[in-house]
Amino acid sequence: MLETSVRLLKLLALLQARREWSGAELAERLEVTTRTVRNDMERLRILGYQVHSTTGTAGGYRLGAGAQLPPLLLDDEEAVAVAVALSTSAAGTVEGMEETSVRALAKLESMLPSRLRRRLSSLQAATVSVARRGPGVDAAALTGIAAAVRDHETLRFDYLTQDGAPTIRAAEPHRLVYTGRRWYLAAWDTGRKDWRTFRVDRMRLRTPNGPRFTPREPPEGDAAAYVMRGVSSRARSHQARIRLHVSLEAATERLPPEAGMLEAIDDTSCLFITGADDIHDLASFLGSLGFGFSVIEPAALADHLSVLADRFRVAAIPSETLDG
Repeated sequence: MLETSVRLLKLLALLQARREWSGAELAERLEVTTRTVRNDMERLRILGYQVHSTTGTAGGYRLGAGAQLPPLLLDDEEAVAVAVALSTSAAGTVEGMEETSVRALAKLESMLPSRLRRRLSSLQAATVSVARRGPGVDAAALTGIAAAVRDHETLRFDYLTQDGAPTIRAAEPHRLVYTGRRWYLAAWDTGRKDWRTFRVDRMRLRTPNGPRFTPREPPEGDAAAYVMRGVSSRARSHQARIRLHVSLEAATERLPPEAGMLEAIDDTSCLFITGADDIHDLASFLGSLGFGFSVIEPAALADHLSVLADRFRVAAIPSETLDG
């Protein structure tokens, strides 16, 4: 039989790995009796862990949230993953998280075994980020929205529209979506009776939250796709549908997620749904892709590309030919 302290640590790891365990399952894993499991649960409660139990044939044990954060037991892969995430968030777009992330990372690295510190150091040394930073968002806003998504509670918030007009909104939050530059919320707007995409940096939450709601099925069954489609096209002055003369896989490797939506047409081409506030910027972006494309719509984009083509054709003529 394992020593009591070792057994408690193993018991904690099991409770953190799965939402609920039966006493018999834990007893089998720990190679002890169910009575010992009950005694160990009492020891954990004395140490400050919130252990919930139910009785009966379907009874079991579940680790709950307490007043203070208890020690977490992480395996090697989990520890490295957390350290990498903290390193990333230290330079992220969540306001006030940089310093906190650095402090947490310092604590974690000081406790990592040497083999894991070497893995993390190698990864950090071999990695450089060129991601563009978007507008910062408040960490409390993100956690507040995430809690409302989890608890199915209606959010009430002040919101600045795209033209800067202040509004008061109420919405049933479905998912937070991060595009690499900005945080968005996909939600059912209760006032407008339709799905909407909200930029989190433009939201100011009101308290308390509104009533609980029954979650709805998001548009197209995918909240991330809905947000990306809105960000890339409907939110822009000029909406475009482009046929790219490359496979979907090749286009996905070349284009960042926030550029627009991609849909396969056949093995050698795909549909690119995008948009821009300036038609010239959109034409210039398409010209920089490095592969062929055809404009399906709008006609204004095709016309502007023709103007640019004439301009480039003239620019390609050697100057001595013009002088002659």
